[in-house]
Amino acid sequence: MEGFPLLSLITFLPLIGAIALLFVRPSASRQLALFVSTLVFGLSVYLLLGFDKGDADFQFVENFKWLPSLNISYHLGVDGISIFFVVLSALLVPLCILASWNSIYMQVKEYMIAFLALETFMIGSFVALDAMLFYVFFEGVLIPMFLIIGIWGGKRRVYSAFKFFLYTLLGSVLMLIALLYMYGKAGTTDIPSLIATPFPREVQIWLWLAFFASFAVKMPMWPVHTWLPDAHVEAPTAGSVILAGILLKMGGYGFLRFSLPMFPEASEYFAPLVFALSIIAIIYTSLVALVQTDMKKLIAYSSVAHMGFVTMGIFTFNIEGISGALFQMISHGFISGALFLCVGVVYDRLHTRDLDRYGGLAKNMPVYATLFMIFMLGSVGLPGTSGFVGEFLSLLGAFKANTWVAFLAAIGVVLGAAYMLRLYRIVVFGEQKHADAAAMKDANKLEIFIFLPLLILVFWLGVSPAYVMERVEPTLQKLTTQVTAGQNLIPQRPSLAGVEGDIKER
Repeated sequence: MEGFPLLSLITFLPLIGAIALLFVRPSASRQLALFVSTLVFGLSVYLLLGFDKGDADFQFVENFKWLPSLNISYHLGVDGISIFFVVLSALLVPLCILASWNSIYMQVKEYMIAFLALETFMIGSFVALDAMLFYVFFEGVLIPMFLIIGIWGGKRRVYSAFKFFLYTLLGSVLMLIALLYMYGKAGTTDIPSLIATPFPREVQIWLWLAFFASFAVKMPMWPVHTWLPDAHVEAPTAGSVILAGILLKMGGYGFLRFSLPMFPEASEYFAPLVFALSIIAIIYTSLVALVQTDMKKLIAYSSVAHMGFVTMGIFTFNIEGISGALFQMISHGFISGALFLCVGVVYDRLHTRDLDRYGGLAKNMPVYATLFMIFMLGSVGLPGTSGFVGEFLSLLGAFKANTWVAFLAAIGVVLGAAYMLRLYRIVVFGEQKHADAAAMKDANKLEIFIFLPLLILVFWLGVSPAYVMERVEPTLQKLTTQVTAGQNLIPQRPSLAGVEGDIKER
């Protein structure tokens, strides 16, 4: 298929499906949305199978002048950093449509249109190689997610939707200003060209802060994380899956695509700050998760803690830390999505997320209890699951950069086991006090079918992470070389305390 615009097809097919939904009867909207999203997933798998694991450069490139007079291009491509996010996005959307099959019964057509439009913007963000095109997709995600939360969410859905929108929009405006400045200096918004443009150190610092404002909110990092628990609690189950599975990863992807390669000196300068914020996020939000009584809110705070490992790994500037951060984002994408689906299963039956309303589900829901256990263990990083690989490599990279950072982050691993085991103990093995909880039926065939691909991924990537690592390593080696050359420093330079003696010793 050389010369075929495969990335454009994968990106815009969901949007074409959303437009087609306008002309079908509401009763057929679920089937059409599922067909389109499944077709997109099939194309993404084809893309992955055709990806050359030994090539560090962008592949499947499409490039033509979008706005010739302004030197802005329609430029698409994937590399080891973005390829798996495309596949993950394409996988989660049909699963979300299936998960909404029976739980969404009001304005179904509009709901499906929002999800398909959201898929186009998500995939577009990961394949765009022009900064302005990236910004269009990056900001476009806000609109359908705002509608999904605000229309089909819980009692405080309007408040949560506006909070989510305003937080993320404010940070992105600063990024837009930085992009306009970079365009003025470089004369282009082409991402590879911007990476090759040497910005002065003083300029890098301000540009880095502008991009950081956007990506930190998107992750989200402490202390700009407060929108996430509210959004998760009020969003429908499928909305929470996409929020945790994909939208949070856009911040980490932005750091890898923009902050590190374009502003290497500023990244090195601010690494101690990122380490400090990451440690606070890991420990503080884990402690907050320990006292939650709302199942969704507990998992939401756990996502903030897990993203702390991601930012910590990225700013170690070594291959172990960055590959661990990337693997953690991929793994967390389907593990956190599965956990929110687990909450959705019992919520659809009992219509409450209060921990005290459940208990003893191992008796009447053994299949569900088994599935929940596997994803819970993946979340705490049990060896043999995909969650272990990302956390281990992130900690290894942090240890090479600064032992104190690794030590403090390891506390979060213990706390993560504490709050997830507490959640599982109460829901599955707790005292069965309520008759309606005791009468709930076990997971049905549709629910098991939804969990099955996520279950396979947890074990497959946990036992054989080489499939991912072989495809991301060449790109990450290239990235670390670019960053190190830009800093003119050895990769171990960043440290929480900035102790010069440690650098000299190394």
